Amino acid sequence: MSMLMDEEIKRWTAKRKSALVLEIIQGKTSVSEASRSYDLPPNEIEKWIEDGTRGMENALRANPQDVREQYEKQLKELQEAYGEAMLEIRARKKLQSLLGEDEK
Repeated sequence: MSMLMDEEIKRWTAKRKSALVLEIIQGKTSVSEASRSYDLPPNEIEKWIEDGTRGMENALRANPQDVREQYEKQLKELQEAYGEAMLEIRARKKLQSLLGEDEK
């Protein structure tokens, strides 16, 4: 973590996040070490790694998607999942009412 340890980090810019993710990918540090060193939740660092991997995969495509297109696709997927979850909840409530069960 030499590159990042030189200065106290007050704000995690994209450049600093990228440097930390790269150090983890290169095996210079681990998520747990970085979490302790920088007082960051491990799941936040793991999210950075996931985002970086997704961005790298897109950058290496023959026809990369632009950022807006990526976010619109992700938003559409989340909206579809939400809609499905709401339908399931409504169906369960309807079944409960038909079976005469009280809502809990």
